[in-house]
Amino acid sequence: MDKLLLGRYIPGHSWIHELDPRTKLMASFYYIGIVFLANNWQTYLMMFVATLFMIWLSGIRIGFFLRGVRPLIWLILFTVALQVLFVRGGTVYWHWGWLWITKLGLINGAFIFVRFVLIIFMSTLLTLTTQPLSLADAVESLLKPLRVIRVPVTELALVLQIALRFVPTLMDQTTKIMNAQRARGVDFGEGNIFQQMKAVVPLLIPLFVSSFTTADELATAMEARGYQGGDDRTKYRILRYHQRDWIAAGGMAVLTGLLLLLQAY
Repeated sequence: MDKLLLGRYIPGHSWIHELDPRTKLMASFYYIGIVFLANNWQTYLMMFVATLFMIWLSGIRIGFFLRGVRPLIWLILFTVALQVLFVRGGTVYWHWGWLWITKLGLINGAFIFVRFVLIIFMSTLLTLTTQPLSLADAVESLLKPLRVIRVPVTELALVLQIALRFVPTLMDQTTKIMNAQRARGVDFGEGNIFQQMKAVVPLLIPLFVSSFTTADELATAMEARGYQGGDDRTKYRILRYHQRDWIAAGGMAVLTGLLLLLQAY
């Protein structure tokens, strides 16, 4: 559970840390979108180099990003295996029944793997360099135009803020419960898949109870302090764009231009 980095923030004063959270959020979604435009090894290499450059600017060790990949490695390998075994084209290296390993399948599998890693790296960069409260403020600010059609933007931002804030708390509670169950003789890693699923039950029940207790305590605390969302509520953190945000936007534009240029090769 300690390997899951969602919702965790590493304090710092790097160039990436100092960006406006709205800039980082929009840039992350934009980056994830243009990753799918890469179609050859030149474009993927350029995207990988750009990602490493952004990680260097953040001042965070690459090990944190590799830890972000580990929890999803089996999903990534499963997706890659589907590409390798079911995509046909080019030279056939192996064939058995309806399973094929071809040149095109291997290339697509490699591209899918790199694409997954790039998306995870960018998502991890966003969460590690942006406080959950700032991220929720950014979402609320970007969704403000939807208030015209009566979308509860403030409530949606509050839900996101609470969810991001309590992901690390739930992970810590899960670790404590697992350690307590192990001390009582529960083994989460042995036996077949059904035995492992059965061993998870003593973990889920106390986790659900703890989650509902935490939610009830949070609701009581907010009510006791007179919390009330809406347009009349003032902000402690005022979001403002600075020169570095425009530089980051320009960098994304340059990256897009290079990507489109290299697509032809």
